[in-house]
Amino acid sequence: MIITATPFRISFLGGGTDYPAWFRRNGGAVLSVTINKYCYLQCRNLPPFFEYKNRVVWSRIETTKDTDSIEHPAVREAMRYLGFTEGLEVHHFGDLPARTGLGSSSSFAVGLLHALFTLRGEVVGKRRLADEAIHLEQTLLKENVGIQDQIAAAFGGLNRVDIGQNGDYAVQPVPMSDARRQALEEHMILLFTGIVRHASDVAKKQIDALPGKEAVVRRMQALVDEGLEVLANGRDLRDFGELLDESWQLKRSLSDAVSTEAVDAIYARARAAGAIGGKLLGAGGGGFMLLFMEPARRAQVSAALAEYLQIPFRFERSGSRVVLYEPDA
Repeated sequence: MIITATPFRISFLGGGTDYPAWFRRNGGAVLSVTINKYCYLQCRNLPPFFEYKNRVVWSRIETTKDTDSIEHPAVREAMRYLGFTEGLEVHHFGDLPARTGLGSSSSFAVGLLHALFTLRGEVVGKRRLADEAIHLEQTLLKENVGIQDQIAAAFGGLNRVDIGQNGDYAVQPVPMSDARRQALEEHMILLFTGIVRHASDVAKKQIDALPGKEAVVRRMQALVDEGLEVLANGRDLRDFGELLDESWQLKRSLSDAVSTEAVDAIYARARAAGAIGGKLLGAGGGGFMLLFMEPARRAQVSAALAEYLQIPFRFERSGSRVVLYEPDA
């Protein structure tokens, strides 16, 4: 039996520049961090004592006699891609719900591939995990996704990722002391709006709008440089909150699918209570909202939005990892 733990991520700046429709012409850059909330994938070879060959447990329980009959698209295509013909049991569970802006689909893809490669007896590095997950989501599943989420889930940590026009990328960890990192964490609240959406649908509208929004997206990409300068060079962290606010206002202008009246109302209430900035995470439309405020205003902002679920978190640095390895179990 193999169990992998793969982190979810918070995307700070540069989101949208990681779509191929943008970086193939302009390059891209993103600034993101993984958090200590995980997607878990448990995989094992299924003994041949059952009426079914495969068992897949996610929001439903599937039992099938062949791979092609598996309804979960990522599990089905990953098994096909890696050439699994023997029976498998795949069990998914996570710390946070899917379709909420934390890169959950890519965390699933990375964690699943990590488990399947390990079950096959292969050790794969972080870059190959990211590359294989990008291939699974973009080519095999034909999802409207970028490449930052797979990279974040595989590598882990607080990173700047630069993307070339050919799709090559460089992962640069952001140098920060433990005290500075903790201070940054204390400036943030992660709030669940209660709205669940399919990111690929929201993302398609943004991708379609990119040709007419080049100035906006170029500014969003430039914010990565400014954000890195704030974090790495000891500037007042309030400046980072202001960059998040600017990024959110720019992102809202890309498509009417990015935000909603309900989301705008939450953000306005947070700002009125003392938040400097923030953003809806992921493609938009709902899910989790990141709010940024001075620690002295944290309780005030939290109380102003007390009816919404607020998730405590810390940054993590490991990326996807195998937490149980018992191949003969």
